[in-house]
Amino acid sequence: MKQVKGIIAAGHYETVKAGCEILREGGNAFDAVVAAMLAACVAEPVLASPGGGGFLTARPAQSDPLVYDFFAQTPRQMLPESELGFYPIEADFGTASQTFHIGMGSIATPGFIKGLYAIHANHCRLPLDMLFQPAIELAADGVAINPFQHLITTIIAPILRATPEAMAINASPEDPGRLISEGERHRLPAFSDFLKILLAEGERVFYEGEAGRQLVGDCRDKGGHLQMDDLLGYKVLRRVPLQYRYRNAQISTNPLPSLGGTLIAFSLGLLASHRFDFQAAGKEKHIRHLAHIMRLTQLARTDHHSNMDRILDPEIGDHFRKRLDKGGLSTRGTTQISVADTDGNLASMTLSNGEGSGYVIPGTGIMMNNMLGEEDLNPGGFHQWPLNHRLASMMAPTLILTDEGRAIVMGSGGSNRIRSAILQVIINQLDFRMPLEQAISFPRIHFENELLSIEPGIDESIAAALKNEFPRQQHWQNKNLFFGGTHCVVLDEKGNHMGIGDERRGGVSLSV
Repeated sequence: MKQVKGIIAAGHYETVKAGCEILREGGNAFDAVVAAMLAACVAEPVLASPGGGGFLTARPAQSDPLVYDFFAQTPRQMLPESELGFYPIEADFGTASQTFHIGMGSIATPGFIKGLYAIHANHCRLPLDMLFQPAIELAADGVAINPFQHLITTIIAPILRATPEAMAINASPEDPGRLISEGERHRLPAFSDFLKILLAEGERVFYEGEAGRQLVGDCRDKGGHLQMDDLLGYKVLRRVPLQYRYRNAQISTNPLPSLGGTLIAFSLGLLASHRFDFQAAGKEKHIRHLAHIMRLTQLARTDHHSNMDRILDPEIGDHFRKRLDKGGLSTRGTTQISVADTDGNLASMTLSNGEGSGYVIPGTGIMMNNMLGEEDLNPGGFHQWPLNHRLASMMAPTLILTDEGRAIVMGSGGSNRIRSAILQVIINQLDFRMPLEQAISFPRIHFENELLSIEPGIDESIAAALKNEFPRQQHWQNKNLFFGGTHCVVLDEKGNHMGIGDERRGGVSLSV
């Protein structure tokens, strides 16, 4: 590993390149993550949008970690279902499908832009015009659609065709009647212009200005919940991260009310008394134990959904550990940016627009989120959310500081699979001591709703041996974005950097 200014891992070359440009200009990890998050809205438009939100787990050099919560908020009023613009679409992952709901009634209050400005005000060195410039140029010049972005476009094609406005910003430059295809250049001139206005006028232009008023007016006319009070009242929240000791490391991740970090910590608690043999990775004992952990974690979430603040209590952990020892138990669109710089600043950011609502704010090129239409975020059923509350995401941007001085910056996209993807990479790093590349690429499993999903690379004889306890299995033919995308960077005790972008989500890592 060479000595560098910093390193970035994310889901697209242009996202990573934007952050690297900023590091090269003297920016720190937080400057880089802001520039990268803006560029991701152009290069990864299905996964990142100013119409959505996210989280940053930050460790400024020589300071304690903290979390910025700029995720979506439920509206302050709820329209009757009979008045809502709200309907289902089917997303086809190939081996599996998932239903999402879109329309104006699926839009929650976005926090992306507020989050961007808060991070810049508190942690960045460079002026905003430098951080905006890569995204402004990228949106105007366009980005060639790569194979992964083409796959994403195919999966959620019904959303991108849902309205004329959505189709217009995702149409082929050769044939406006079809969606853009691999190799074609995707230009977003309206978004480029909006970024220039946002840079000149500040965050108020979205929350109080023309774009916000247009959004609220269209919600009023087309069956959405949002009112101007929702935009004006939105606040970025700074939280103390959930900190958990595992093996020789201190893990800092997203706390409640988001669920992902707490469920990962719960899973690690079940593993704490178990020691994996270094040679056991991928063997039957490892996969069976991991599947049991995932089953128990899902049970814990179900059993304690109304009091998740107690799930890490020792007596609850003891109860589930005993069930684990007995054995034989029965019972989305997101992207990640990880950055480290040589000063020791660490930034793990996870962004999401859901899958998009199909609604585009006129004149901006911004598709709004569909967070109120995601079953994963609404486990109690649709239209049951409490008013004016932060939604409980699975997103869990995570920092790991080992006793020997190594820092690991990671996170994942992937809806409910986020917690299992991050958990498996942590185990691969801290238990099996795998090299970073192997820890990311190692085949994964995921257990949910009595279905065990298995990536290729796990021996068929092992899957067969698990049939007695996990009879419902889904065997994937290729590695897939279904299993998350854990883009990860490492800063070792000597100040050296390395990074890996997860191949499952088109990951890229570059250093400067």
